[in-house]
Amino acid sequence: MTNLTPDDIRAARAADSKIRARDLADKLHITEAQLVAAHVGHGATAVVAHPDQIMHAAATFGETMALTRNNSCVHEKIGAYDNYHPGAHAAMVLAEEIDLRIFPSHWRHAYLVETETEASLRRSMQVFDAAGDAVHKVFLREETASVAWAEAKAQIALPDQETALTVAARQPPEAAKSDPGKLDILRKEWVRMTDTHQFLRLTSKLKMNRLGAYRIAGAPFVRALPPQAVNMMLEAVRDRQIEIMLFVGNRGCIQIHTGPLHTLKPMGPWLNVMDKRFNLHLREDHIAEVWAVEKPTQRGPAVSVEAFDARGMLIFQIFGLGKEGRDSRPAWREIVEDLPSLEVEAAQ
Repeated sequence: MTNLTPDDIRAARAADSKIRARDLADKLHITEAQLVAAHVGHGATAVVAHPDQIMHAAATFGETMALTRNNSCVHEKIGAYDNYHPGAHAAMVLAEEIDLRIFPSHWRHAYLVETETEASLRRSMQVFDAAGDAVHKVFLREETASVAWAEAKAQIALPDQETALTVAARQPPEAAKSDPGKLDILRKEWVRMTDTHQFLRLTSKLKMNRLGAYRIAGAPFVRALPPQAVNMMLEAVRDRQIEIMLFVGNRGCIQIHTGPLHTLKPMGPWLNVMDKRFNLHLREDHIAEVWAVEKPTQRGPAVSVEAFDARGMLIFQIFGLGKEGRDSRPAWREIVEDLPSLEVEAAQ
């Protein structure tokens, strides 16, 4: 961390107003939360960070843009926040378009932010984890939400509006954990699964994690794919106009798009989905491992394509959208089966 004062940070922002907040924070060697905190009293208001209060406020804003990201992928979805389900360890938003899985322990700092742009005043609600990294953001789209914005500010503003924020050290992502000695147990228990959510409990019990298990499981459970298979897969989904569920998340939030894809636009290292109500921005050059995965469920096999970065962090997961109470979908399975394999020697 540098010894920049809030005044220094605001001056840097004013001098470079068009750079993305995340990029400016990196340039200044601070976190994005510290960049926002420096603007408390200058367009930013510190608010209660708990999702119960944040989601209640978001539901009053009308149509918004929800944004969840990790280091390699940004997921943006337009819709209204509704149907919030609180929970001490996990909460959910199950609205028609905004679909979130929330992990409250990572919601540590939050702000209402007003930013002057060339066109208008942009309002957003931004949530960060203990290390100061963005967990979830809500961007207002309706001018009529100004009353709800004022009410949210009055109801959830913190009594102490500090401009200097102390953050915790970033926790590195967990590297792949495997135990080839337990491979037989992994395969035996994998076959017995009746729900995809049982998988993480299984790997935890075996003292492995998701990527570690994929690396040793072998056929018929997983198949390694080359990184370029991601672009091939997205093009096939677009061309065949099938519906998918696309998960992107971080430690504090997972955001899900359900539906087809229409417009793919590569730009430099970025592969972009630029649809009317859904945008995805994926750094293709960050993709180090891709796996096609099949897990049994009571409603049929659930087939996914999952990408990881070089540190072992999950970038995204894509499933075919099941129909008529089934997890399997033949058109999606065909797309996945047609993707090329990357020859990897699995443990025996």
